[in-house]
Amino acid sequence: MDIIYAAEKPSIAMLLSNHVKRRVRPEEIKVSENPDETGSFFIGFDFDQYVLSPSGEIAEDRLELS
Repeated sequence: MDIIYAAEKPSIAMLLSNHVKRRVRPEEIKVSENPDETGSFFIGFDFDQYVLSPSGEIAEDRLELS
């Protein structure tokens, strides 16, 4: 059996709006699946990148420098 996880951009935009403390419209974001964690999504907004965890928490996606 295949399990498919989906995210609705309006819902993600609402969560991101709360995180950044300003209104974010669904058409302003780019959402893609995170292959490293089931149920997690990458969110692109302006020049910033965020990660939406399966629990619904949003955090900035920080690149680790080696």
